[in-house]
Amino acid sequence: MLSSKPLGLVLAGILLAGTSAALLEQGARASKEPQEKTMEKKPITYSEPTSGRQMYKDYCAACHGADGKGDGPAVEFLKAPPADLTTMAKRSGGKFPSEHFIAVVRLGTGKSAHGTSDMPIWGPLFGTQNKDVVELRIKNLTAYVESIQQK
Repeated sequence: MLSSKPLGLVLAGILLAGTSAALLEQGARASKEPQEKTMEKKPITYSEPTSGRQMYKDYCAACHGADGKGDGPAVEFLKAPPADLTTMAKRSGGKFPSEHFIAVVRLGTGKSAHGTSDMPIWGPLFGTQNKDVVELRIKNLTAYVESIQQK
């Protein structure tokens, strides 16, 4: 006569295997169905104006990517891809175009990749602060982006 303990283990194993297979099949079906993507909007966080690297991470990386290559997680929501910031000097004859970069940060690109010509975060951040802090932010962010240029 069989013990109920091994039979119970066998039944539990069969149930677990059946459940796993059903979950895998459901996951496979779900991955084939188009998923509606949503972008999470977050409030502007304060970042020290003395750290260009931290400001870049907090304000730019969502679109331009952690390494500045234009491959951030928000790219799929933009009408046009963001610039690869690491090739700005290369595209400008070997010299980093500081004035152009500063103009884009201050005024936007003139393109409507984000719905307006403004960078989505910089406009409100720079418009509500003391002029000296704004200048410090721009100076340090510019220096950081210049530091990540491809050689």
